[in-house]
Amino acid sequence: MGKDSKSKESGGKGKGKQAAGGSDDSTAKGKGKGGKAADGLGTCTYVKARHILCEKQGKINEACKKLQDGWLSNGDKVPPAEFAKIAAEYSECPSGKKGGDLGWFPRGKMAGPFQEVAFNTPVGVTSAPFKSTHGYHIILSEGRKN
Repeated sequence: MGKDSKSKESGGKGKGKQAAGGSDDSTAKGKGKGGKAADGLGTCTYVKARHILCEKQGKINEACKKLQDGWLSNGDKVPPAEFAKIAAEYSECPSGKKGGDLGWFPRGKMAGPFQEVAFNTPVGVTSAPFKSTHGYHIILSEGRKN
């Protein structure tokens, strides 16, 4: 399953919508039980996240502006239910119909930079928009576990 060969192109940020199956071998290191991850992405094994995926930068910027106007400009965290409404409206990923919910996924399931952002975004925090070969994303981290 082809993964992004230009995964570091935007400063190590951003890649991928939900991978339907398989994983990039270079992102699978650190996958395992407990202990420190070899890829420097923290120590958790699973992340629960929502995301918005748009093909065009202008559309992700509109979604980001809605998040900014509603919560982020005040320093507030975006409630998952509100993020879900914006994901349903803007996301072009099939997960958009479920409010962008990707559920729990293990290290190595998502493609390179998408995984980096997902595993490095603190719980309750919304990532900045980032680019991948699949388009432009915003992630809301909802949980971490080993």
